[in-house]
Amino acid sequence: MAIPSRLRRTTDQREALLRDLVTDLIINDRITTTEAKAKSVQRVADKMVTLAKKGTLAARRQAAETVRLEDAGEGKDALQKLFSVIAPRYNDRTGGYTRIIKTVPRRGDAAPMAIIEFI
Repeated sequence: MAIPSRLRRTTDQREALLRDLVTDLIINDRITTTEAKAKSVQRVADKMVTLAKKGTLAARRQAAETVRLEDAGEGKDALQKLFSVIAPRYNDRTGGYTRIIKTVPRRGDAAPMAIIEFI
């Protein structure tokens, strides 16, 4: 198994970054970020969808540890959207809920960029 990228951050900073990116992905269904961050977010996002598919109270509480309470529109927060909108989409799918599409390098520092989105 591959070792997840540390993204040149301390543990607290990395966890906060991944929480924010996963929450943004849930709210917007698609985000643009660097390839390394996209690969790290993909692991966490797939785990959140798997928890949401379970639909239990324990799974909701575990997901709430990662997903931030931000407004996702239509009177729902990100956690509610994950459980009521995103999880039902993947009832027949056992994994691979996100895809990473590589794009042109970022202007300025030429960092490799990617779009991560729900399939």
